[in-house]
This record gives sequence, structure tokens and C-alpha cells, in this order.
Amino acid sequence: MPKNSKSFHAIGTDSPRKGGKAKVTGKAVYAPDVSLPGMWHGKVLRSPHPNATVVDIDTSEAEAMGAICITPDDVPDVKYNERTISVPDAIYRDNRVLTDRPRQVGEGIAAVAAETEEKAERALKAIDVTYEEHEPVIDPEFAVSDDAPAIHESIVRDGEVEPIENNIAVERDISVGDVEQGFAESDHVFEHSFETGRTYHAQLENKTTVCRPEPDGGITVWPTTQTVHNVRQLLGEIFDINLSKVNVKRLELGGSFGSSIQTNSVTPITVALAMAADKPVKIVSSREEDMYDHCRYPSKLDVKIGANDDGTLNAVEMDVLADVGSHNIQAFPYLGVVAGFTASLYDFEHLEFRGRAVYTNKAPACAMQGFGNPQATFAVECMIDAIAEELGIDQLELIRKNYVGEGDTFWGQGPTIKSVVKSCGVEELLDQGAEAIGWDERTPPGEKDGRYRRGIGMARGFHTSGTGGPTPGEAIDYSSALVKINEDGSVDVVSALQDHGGGTRSAGARIVAEALDVPIENVELSPTDSRNTAYDVATHATRGVYAGGAAMKKAAESVREQLLENASRLLEVPPDAISLEADTDEGIGRVFVEGVPDKELTVGEVAKRAELNNWGTMAAVESNRQVACPPAYAAQFVEVEVDMETGEIDILRTAIGNDSGTIVNPKLAAGQQHGGFYRGAGYALVEDTQYDENGAIDGNGLLTDYRMLTTMDLPSNDETETFFVETEEPSGPFGAKGLGEACINPTAAAVANAVYNATGVRFTDIPMTPEKIIGDLRAEYTDRVTGKPMVPAEDDD
Repeated sequence: MPKNSKSFHAIGTDSPRKGGKAKVTGKAVYAPDVSLPGMWHGKVLRSPHPNATVVDIDTSEAEAMGAICITPDDVPDVKYNERTISVPDAIYRDNRVLTDRPRQVGEGIAAVAAETEEKAERALKAIDVTYEEHEPVIDPEFAVSDDAPAIHESIVRDGEVEPIENNIAVERDISVGDVEQGFAESDHVFEHSFETGRTYHAQLENKTTVCRPEPDGGITVWPTTQTVHNVRQLLGEIFDINLSKVNVKRLELGGSFGSSIQTNSVTPITVALAMAADKPVKIVSSREEDMYDHCRYPSKLDVKIGANDDGTLNAVEMDVLADVGSHNIQAFPYLGVVAGFTASLYDFEHLEFRGRAVYTNKAPACAMQGFGNPQATFAVECMIDAIAEELGIDQLELIRKNYVGEGDTFWGQGPTIKSVVKSCGVEELLDQGAEAIGWDERTPPGEKDGRYRRGIGMARGFHTSGTGGPTPGEAIDYSSALVKINEDGSVDVVSALQDHGGGTRSAGARIVAEALDVPIENVELSPTDSRNTAYDVATHATRGVYAGGAAMKKAAESVREQLLENASRLLEVPPDAISLEADTDEGIGRVFVEGVPDKELTVGEVAKRAELNNWGTMAAVESNRQVACPPAYAAQFVEVEVDMETGEIDILRTAIGNDSGTIVNPKLAAGQQHGGFYRGAGYALVEDTQYDENGAIDGNGLLTDYRMLTTMDLPSNDETETFFVETEEPSGPFGAKGLGEACINPTAAAVANAVYNATGVRFTDIPMTPEKIIGDLRAEYTDRVTGKPMVPAEDDD
């Protein structure tokens, strides 16, 4: 694909991000910062049991203290799903604002509000609850057995009640071609089983909501969220309030990693408390509460791939068992994307996918950085490494022979959302990454010896840029924006698009500046809420720049036409004769006729003259749905060192490459690469939430007991090479496509393949903790000279 040859003045340059100064000076407003006159503070009473029925709740003592109390009897009896970005048939509703049938430790059963947090905490402790405990279901494989107690009896889907059997929340089978025929035509069939951990999002901001009841019966809400419009719609549905009376404020977001695509559970509880108290109420979740609120989907994946001697991959079969936890937030699309991302990694003629998502009495799983892609890519890319070795083919050559690239069909979000790939930098990613890591110098595992053994591994992958396609699928996907030129030539951008902290909105401002040919310093992002913006589905699926930015560009292009038309009237030449140029030295946008010196104005002069002539404001509101979902490709190369006696793994060097089309902000883009690799390495090596037999997280949800990597666990900047292969995506704004989530998807497989290259043992269960590493080494690895176990067991004295 040809590189983007256009010369930009705002895109691809490094300049301070919009809103950056407010953040570093502590003036940016996040949900926990919101404080209103007369505001009370709320607390949620949460079940200490993983599976129980509330027999009685006595709030009399708390109410005698002056607290406002609500129980399941005081909230609407409405089943809902917190995530509402799918079509109705794909939304499984099993949740309530408060419940008398808690299905996990930490589920809300009552709430209180008082003048201060301390009074609210005392009132919470004064509530007396009688429970009937039930047997907890912790193991997803036990959950589907006939012996397991039912966690949910039924759910609601598209207005119809559907029974739940054997705790199976969702089943999804997807077929392409004839997989048995594909295996029969293959020279070899390879099989492996994989298991992934239950990662906690660990975002900086704990879930918070402030709600103020309004005199007209409406509400104003300040929540932690990735989508103000979907929060608005769900609150209107639950509390039966017209959307014209529900206003959701967009605030800064202290990270999310996907955990706030859905309306957070604390939000409707806060609304219910505020309506009961008839005064503003604020609830800030504790970190322990937050850890019981969400996690990445832990999954077991059985994979079978048929291949020929020449490396042609013919068929893939995948069976997935996903643990959804206590509530089904988005298991149906999750299974769809695992199948779709598997189908889009390599050009399999035949595919058979069988997926089951199972209820357990644990925290509900939801989207997290990659949504199904890290799981699928870990399994498939480890398989590719193993197949290459078995066939005697270099892994990079096997990839080149089979990857889905330009001209092929890409599944952007499961089987209903497909588009043709129009930009692809996979070959360049492989070449540059291999050179950076020294791929050709790596040695096979059989040549390694000693206590400390080094290995080099790689994996490649991608993430979808949004969930659009030529025809609408099961995911809603469109954005909107308003752009207007002010009378001094500055520009306002009004959009509900959320920024997780990676600079999405700042990138949107660059796109607008480029479309209007004005300096980036003249473009500002307006504070917004759900009343003064048109719909934006959410910042998820790596769609922020590609889809949200495209809506801004569409609105800016409409304003550009108005600018040219007004300038045409003032300069008395046709619009086609007028040029626009950003004069970054003078800080103005120039409007001129090339070669005619006296035919020149500034954008501000055109805007002011339009006002004085009563021509109106140059402004436009546009909604835009992208009709493609181009893959943002990634390749990662890693060198590790494994301590064969302790099982510890050190990542020594890495080369991280991405094809994200036109790079809008290079420094922030590189930051995404570093951040994605960091979380991917944690996913591979340490991050997990383990549950005991009583349904409690080990450490009771304390973040101090949740192992995460630090800067000391990662290669230094000198040993980390990041690079971009710039293609030009024809459907993206100025050739841009997604980036963020693509940076995490290949990491676990790259690390696992490097560990295999170091040890000769393939690890298929992540995180690869030292305990797992040393256990597998003891079980499978013998010293090549003595034939004795290389690592003695602890009791071998």
C-alpha cells in the first residue's frame, strides 16, 4: 500500500495535547471531583456471600440515624443489561438496580445516603440483613454439570423471557466451509488447549456517580463512563424518565480499559438514592468494590489447525468455554469476536467455532483492551509458532504465506460485521521487527543450557477499527459532531466522544484543524453533555480516531464548504478558485486566491464579515457511520531470560510495531505502544484474580495483593524499539485507522513463544507465573546430559 504522501500541518506533528495542562495542574474534573451544593453521600450495602437469598432487611436503625435507605423494594423491578451498544436481539438482560438474590460477593442489596461519608458508613453498618446461603459455583466446568445449582433461572432478550439451563448464559456456533473436509485434506492436524486469566482492569479512576434530581422530574448525572448517551438511554429506561429530562455530563475519564462501556452498576443505584432523597447524592466506589465489579473474560480454548507440508493452513476448529461471572454483560458479542478474530488472523478456508459462556458466582466479565482478541491471538499465535517448528518452516514465512491482508475479508466484530481490507503493512512490520530483534540470529531451544536461558519469540495480530461494515451488524456504530467557526476565526468542536486518557479528543481536534486548514492552536474542544451533543455510541473497539474522528472531519468539511462559499462572496471569485492555508507562524487560517495578492482574507475576517452581513454562523452537525472496520495490524518481537531454577521470566528487549495508517500524534501513539505492551506483558506473566471456595477474591480485593508489573519488570527505553509502518487507509480520516487495543493483542503470545524458545517447553496457561513455570519444568524437562529432572522438587532432600 502506498504511504500517505500528503503534507500535513496538524496531523503527524508533536504539540501539546488538548486539555493536558488542566490534567497536570490538577484542574481537570473527573467524576470523583464533582461536588454540588447540598450534596449527600451514598454507600452501597453489598453481599458478603457469593450465592444467597435475602430473607429480610431491617433499615430502621439506619433511618433513625437520619439516613435515607433503599432496598430492592424501593427501586424499579426492571431487568436490564448494563451494556447497550448492540441490537436488541444481542442483549441479554439479567441485572437489577438492587437485588434480593445476590449472585456474587459484592453485589448491591441496599444503599444509604447521609450528609457525610462517615454518617453514611455508620448507617450502612446499622442495617441488619438475614441471608439464606446457597452453594457457590466457582468452577465454570462444574457450572454446566447437572449437579451445579442454578445461578439464574431466566433472562429477558428482546422483550421475551428465556430460560437458562445448566448455567449456560450463551451458546454460539459459527461455521465456514467444512472443517472435517479441511482436516481430511491436510497433511497434518495440530491440537493444543489454552487457558487465560481473569485480569482486573485496574484503571486509575474508581467508578463514581453524582446525581441531582431536577425540579421538572428529570435528573442530571455526572458518571464515570465511556458513553454519555448510552448511560442516558439506560437510565431513562430503568426509571421511566423521558430522555429530554435526563442529562448526562461528560467528564474527564481516569482510564477504563473497557470497564465503562457499560453503565456502571453504581450509577443506577446513585440515581435511585438521589430520587428517594430528593437531593444530590454522590457514590464513590472503593477499590475493593471496584475489583468485585468487573474483569477480563477468562477463557479455555481448545484449538485444532490443519496444515499442509508447504505451510498452507486449511482449517481451524475452536471450542471456547468463557466464564462470564454473575451477570451476562456482553457474552454473545464476546463469543462472536473470538470467532471473528480467529477467522481474520489467517486465511482458513474452513472454520468451525463452538462457544459457551457460563455463569459462575464471581465478578462479571466484560470488555477489556482487545475484547476477545488477546484470548484468540494468544491461542492461535502460539499454535503458529508450534506448527512452524513442526513443519520446519520459519515462523515469519508461515505468517507471510497465510495472513489475512489487503484484498481479503476481515471480520471486524464477529460474523455479522465484515469488510474488505484496503490497507496493510504486515510485511513491513515483520521485516522491521525481525531486523530490530535479531531474528535470524536466534537459536533453537535444544542449543540452550545453563540456569539462565534466553529466547526470542514473536507474534502478530491486529485490532478492528470500530464495528462498522458495508451493512449494519449486531453492533451499533456511529458518531456525531458539531463544528463551528467563531467570529475571530477560532473553532469549536462539540462531540460526545470520550477520551480514556490516550488523547482521542485531542487527535480529533487535529483532524478538524487539518480539514479546515487552520492552526491546531485555534481549535478547541467544548465541554459537552448528552443534551448538547448528538449520539456517539462509545469510545471502544479502537474506534475513537477512525470513527469519532471521521464524524468530526465530516462536520468540518461541511463547514469548509460554507467558509469557501462566504469567502467567494467576499472576494468575488468562484469557490473553486480559493485556497486555504494554515499559517502556523501567525496563528491564523489564510483564505486567498493564488497569484492575486489583493484577494486574501483570514478565516476570522470571513467569519466576522459573515456575522455583520447577517449570513449566519458557519457551523455543521453531522452523524457518520463508517462502512468499514479496517484492521490495525501489530507485530511484537520479544527476548526473554528464564531462570530455570526459580521459574522467573525477565523481558530483556522488545520491538513493537504497528500499522495504524496515518499517525495523528506520534508521541501519544508511541505511548499507546508502550502502554499496550505493559498490560499485555502483565496478562502474560502475573495478572489474575483468584477466587477461594467461598467466592472471595484472594486478598479480599485489595489492590496491594493484585500483582502487576512495574517499570522495573520491563525493558528500558533503550531496549524497547517502537516503530510504525504508515499505510494510508482510504476509509479513515486522512488515512488514519485504529491503534490502542492492537498494542496489547499479540503480547502474551510473543512472550510465551520466547519462553518456549528459551526452555523448549510450551506454556499454554497464562499468566505464566514462576509457580506454573517451575511446575511444568519439573514435569516435562529433563537434563539432556544426565536424564535426571533438571529442577529438583522442594522435598527432594
